[in-house]
Amino acid sequence: MNYISGNELRKKFLDFFKSKDHLILQSYPLIPENDPTLLLVGAGMAPFKPFFTGKMNPPHPRISTSQKCVRTGDIENVGRTARHHTFFEMLGNFSFGDYFKKEAIAWAWEFITEHLEMPKDKLWITIHTEDDEAFAIWHNDIHIPADRIIRMADNFWEIGPGPCGPCSEIYFDLGEERGCNKSDCAVGCDCDRFLEIWNLVFTQYDRDEVGNYTPLAKKNIDTGAGLERIASVLQKKRSNFETDLLFPLIEHAAKVANVEYGSNNKTDVSLKVIADHIRSMTVMIGDGILPSNEGRGYVLRRILRRAVRHARLLGIEKIFLVPMVDIVNTIFAEAYPDLVEKQSYIKKVIQLEEERFQTTLVQGMELLNGHIQKLKELNISVLDGATAFKLYDTFGFPWELTLEILEEHDMQLDKPNFDSAMKEQRERARAARQDHEDQQIIPDLSHLETEKLIVDEHAENGNIILAWKNGILADEVHDGEDVAFILDVTSFHAEGGGQVGDTGFLEGSLGKMKITATRKLVNGTTYHVGNVTEGLFRVGDLVKLKVDENRRREIARNHTATHLLHAALKQVLGTHVNQSGSLVSPERLRFDFSHFSQVTSEQLLEIEKLVNHAILENISVTIVETKQDKAKEMGAVALFGEKYGETVRVVSVGSVSKELCGGSHVVKTSEICVFKIVSEAGIGSGIRRIEAVTGSGAMEYINGRDQVLLSTALKLKSRPEELVVKVESVMNRVKELENELAALASKLAHSEVMDLLSKVQEVNGVQVVVGQVSINDIEGLRTIADMVRDRLKCGVVTLGSIHADKVNFVAMATKEAINKGIHAGNIVKEVSKITGGGGGGRPDMAQAGGKQPEKISDALQFVLEVIKNQVK
Repeated sequence: MNYISGNELRKKFLDFFKSKDHLILQSYPLIPENDPTLLLVGAGMAPFKPFFTGKMNPPHPRISTSQKCVRTGDIENVGRTARHHTFFEMLGNFSFGDYFKKEAIAWAWEFITEHLEMPKDKLWITIHTEDDEAFAIWHNDIHIPADRIIRMADNFWEIGPGPCGPCSEIYFDLGEERGCNKSDCAVGCDCDRFLEIWNLVFTQYDRDEVGNYTPLAKKNIDTGAGLERIASVLQKKRSNFETDLLFPLIEHAAKVANVEYGSNNKTDVSLKVIADHIRSMTVMIGDGILPSNEGRGYVLRRILRRAVRHARLLGIEKIFLVPMVDIVNTIFAEAYPDLVEKQSYIKKVIQLEEERFQTTLVQGMELLNGHIQKLKELNISVLDGATAFKLYDTFGFPWELTLEILEEHDMQLDKPNFDSAMKEQRERARAARQDHEDQQIIPDLSHLETEKLIVDEHAENGNIILAWKNGILADEVHDGEDVAFILDVTSFHAEGGGQVGDTGFLEGSLGKMKITATRKLVNGTTYHVGNVTEGLFRVGDLVKLKVDENRRREIARNHTATHLLHAALKQVLGTHVNQSGSLVSPERLRFDFSHFSQVTSEQLLEIEKLVNHAILENISVTIVETKQDKAKEMGAVALFGEKYGETVRVVSVGSVSKELCGGSHVVKTSEICVFKIVSEAGIGSGIRRIEAVTGSGAMEYINGRDQVLLSTALKLKSRPEELVVKVESVMNRVKELENELAALASKLAHSEVMDLLSKVQEVNGVQVVVGQVSINDIEGLRTIADMVRDRLKCGVVTLGSIHADKVNFVAMATKEAINKGIHAGNIVKEVSKITGGGGGGRPDMAQAGGKQPEKISDALQFVLEVIKNQVK
């Protein structure tokens, strides 16, 4: 068994299965495509769920990948064990109704023992208790001794109803020295001796809701093999963290922290956490995920902040994560070259987020430590949920971080009350997820011959080859039913890449259907969603295709404009700008892009000019299909987080723009007519958003602004071209009047103060001023109270006023009065109760309100009683 690097291992695996007629696919992005049930891709089979369920046909019956995965269910164990990670790579070979147990087992054994040269006497096999077929293959064909094949009841893979089946695992014996020294130590023991390196899942049953298992007509293979685990065996390392896939990161962190790896377990945990987490955040940002307080963005933010906290445990208090991105990209350059291309962007996002967290971390930690100290003094072991939520809401402290710190002090978090305080945020997250609820339930489409389907925007007719309603295939659909169709030929563009889908009508000999959305299945097949408005349709019917052409033209204008906008942004703001999201609808366009400062009004004007210049140049828009490598040679821009097939569509706008894109576009830029930016704002860490309009939308917007301008000029008895001068004149007059008003208010306040001071009373050496004043707002009330207090040596002032059927109270006290027992907060608290209100504050200043203005006199008369009870 020879040393093999992580990169060599990945390549060996994929090359091996390529030789076994597997289609080798690039890793899918971490953001699941068309799967709202998943937050992040966490397994090699996740992108292929429609193929495993049999609802859709795969591009090839045999596929192999090295899939990027993120899981955070065991995040607390990261760094504490040899194998737990948030980010890892899953090597996988998959069969969709093709080969089964015999080939999968034989190939796994061949790769492990012949290509990786693992010693056979170190390998153990587990199977499901009742899987005699797998036992026979391992024992009779592979010649594994029966006593090295362990039957286990939990070797069965299933997640609720659907495809499932037994599994067979391959374990590597790392030696007695890695074991627990127990007499019964064997495969399945919790110690580190026996390491699972390969898992073969035989999906041969379909489980129903009741729990019945029906044999599948087409059986599947799902292999999962951890790249990091196998690397640790081949490189003879005690843990995944010491392999070349992670250890360079540990070395860097140890150097920055000036500690030695391996000398202290607590220090090692923090070094491992940092190494694991910087890999995760680098890949997540590279796949288009940005820090936020919801969903996958929260996962990223939590991972980054956890890394920062562990850095502080090592004594690292400066910004330190950014340089580690370079090390991650050096490790991953061969497998994921796109990370290198996005390196500066990834580093900037991490820098901004780390700086933001550093500014609040110290204060948040101090507050939490203060709460912990108080709890210890009171002999309480549970932190209340409201306090934890305040740490989260005000200081950006993840509750998981609070929980970890509490556990280090043998304390707990009142999670139910925390959850209650978080309810509003959770409801927002749920509302965001519900955006997917209008998606049609997809039936079994495995018999669909997708290679024969055609999308031709000039097509006039097509045949219905599939129809369904409520997820069930139907031969016939009727008036009033919500349905979905797949046609052999369609002219409708599907939703995708930020562009909304086409709408329109389908007309048959017996019916009419209104198309409300056009979408794509995971395999790229276009389907149409809508309502049968007249008659009926049958599978096989020939239908006329009537796209809403006016709507499509507006969409095309806005879509081509996003390409021109992208190019203009790069020219004005810098080449670091990259698209991070978009919405292209008939009414407007929305364009999200990476940039780390506010875009100035001058820059926006320049961007707008560049786009409109390209429109006036009447540049031809050309669209070609080519291989992905060729498109890159052409200089075509790809988007963050997007997965492209081998054949791509390149949209070029002369020499101005060249992007990979599958949407609708104009033929000449002059068709866009005009481009107008409506708004620009920041929407997240290093992400800005521009909203704009083109065509008729721009004309409506400009006309609307003109009407506002004209009506404003009319009200000011001016002409539009004179409006600026007129407004400046009015503003100057307003300022003059405000100054006059302020002077009058000052005189009035002085008069009120003098009047109040003439009525000063004394209670046991404390000067007391009480009165009702004619001030409309609480700020004015505080100002007068300030002026009165400043004229008292040892005194307290309590004032009340009525405004809009409400009562305001303010109380202020001098330092000398406070020393005699006066507490302004308690005064207003008691007094405001009489008017049906409440309030409070500090000993020196407090304010309160009430709902019963008719009782203000009674309340103010009560002030003296309160003060008499306070004075010592």
